Amino acid sequence: MKCIIVDDEPLAVDIITSFVEKVPHLELCASTNNALEAIEMIAKHEADLVFLDIQMPNLSGIELVKTLNNPPLIIFTTAYSNYALDGFELNAVDYLLKPIPFDRFVKAVNKAMERFRLRNTPTNHEVPKVVTEPEADFIMVKADYSMVRVGLDQILYIEGLKDYLKIVLANGKPILTLNSLKNYEERLPQSKFIRVHRSYIVAINKIESIQKHRIIIGKERIPIGDNFKEAFYQRMDKNNIF
Repeated sequence: MKCIIVDDEPLAVDIITSFVEKVPHLELCASTNNALEAIEMIAKHEADLVFLDIQMPNLSGIELVKTLNNPPLIIFTTAYSNYALDGFELNAVDYLLKPIPFDRFVKAVNKAMERFRLRNTPTNHEVPKVVTEPEADFIMVKADYSMVRVGLDQILYIEGLKDYLKIVLANGKPILTLNSLKNYEERLPQSKFIRVHRSYIVAINKIESIQKHRIIIGKERIPIGDNFKEAFYQRMDKNNIF
């Protein structure tokens, strides 16, 4: 599918571009930070799919879609959840909330491919199948007023501190972010991370040893909560880790 990125945030464009490059059968034709310019691009490139930011100067993403007589498939992207209803009323494929996890991005692309098939009845075997959902090797973390790219292989563990999380890294200072442990439990790949306590998620391959229901990672001794013990030890046994 030919796609276009429309977003006035350079970082967002870079992230979505990197995601598109990882997904088979997506071809990035162009990107722009100008909604008016995007109208011309969509027609010029005959785009099948547009990753469209909602909040932009002069013309919002929602207003842009309303100007199109025959709009392509739309995946809205925004930092604000209160626009979701408007997006779905325009029959958008999906609505991605920034920062966008890669696995969530792929799910949205899968939906777009299904709709693409319905719009274009396949006459041969060249129409791509829905892609699988590969695991990302990084996450984008909001810290202070910026987005920080954090490699998954750098994370030792994550500790919940009331309304904040402390992401402890193998190299560099810990990162504090306003978020919930439950949200990160859902975002992080289960093949690499496991929740072991109401206040902790650990990287499985960073576990050095287990002593008296405590996980040793470097100098840290992380408790295994009573409600998590059974699932944790089953996971360790299943993966032949210990």
